Amino acid sequence: MQRFETYLTKHLPKVATFHPVYEDALGAMLLAGGKRFRPMLLLSIVEAYEPMLYEGALPVALAVEMFHTYSLIHDDLPAMDDADLRRGHKTLHKRYDEVTAILAGDALNTDAFLMIAKAPFREDVKIKLVELLARNGGGQGMVLGQAIDCYFENQPLTLDQVKVLHINKTAKLIAASLVMGAVIVRLDKKVQDALYAFGIDLGLLFQIQDDIIDETQSPEEAGKTTGNDTDKNSFVNLLGLEQSIKEADDLAKDLQRRFESFEEKLQTALNPLMEQYLHRHKKD
Repeated sequence: MQRFETYLTKHLPKVATFHPVYEDALGAMLLAGGKRFRPMLLLSIVEAYEPMLYEGALPVALAVEMFHTYSLIHDDLPAMDDADLRRGHKTLHKRYDEVTAILAGDALNTDAFLMIAKAPFREDVKIKLVELLARNGGGQGMVLGQAIDCYFENQPLTLDQVKVLHINKTAKLIAASLVMGAVIVRLDKKVQDALYAFGIDLGLLFQIQDDIIDETQSPEEAGKTTGNDTDKNSFVNLLGLEQSIKEADDLAKDLQRRFESFEEKLQTALNPLMEQYLHRHKKD
């Protein structure tokens, strides 16, 4: 984590401009912290299989974090969640203004692909990485999930529809992060497919846990605006808190079982993250 944070700090977007806040706005939410879950998934696989490729993978990991951060900036906008707090800090449109937030998100989205293009890997590897991020983060993935989420506010969906929403909005980028790490170290297609399926369910667990946090924690505890899902198709709104916790427990147990079927090197790579996040909805 520290190696990634150091790299991120040294490679924040730099733009020579007379605009008074533009450059600061591009880096503000990257510097605001966060779990760094997606880049850590990618880097953990690279470090376990090909440590010599770790340095080269850092710009790809940063690209994933930039892309994720763009999605948070836009998700918090007045037109969407209208949130005041993210990662324990004022959201970008509150810190600056709405136009600056929209444009900073646009820039981070596009610049993520520039980071991958400049990474020190073969062209065919980089094309595959670009494809994975675009396919899972774009119109067939994360953006579709956000569109469904916003359109169906105040319109209850079925459980299957809610899962489709969150598989797209949250899970696909988590699954893509795992596979991007596997592509860099050239794990075979069967392992990539198993990691993608695992990542989809891990992303669903993540979303159920976030819905539980929204229901049970204050903004100060969560580091972001909570109690904001009243009109949303969240798991808690659909199933209730108790059933959502049971759903999270069942999914965590299934993921643990599948995790234990991975080869030892992969388990070693991902175990610290699994330990940290598989059961984060539970109170000690």
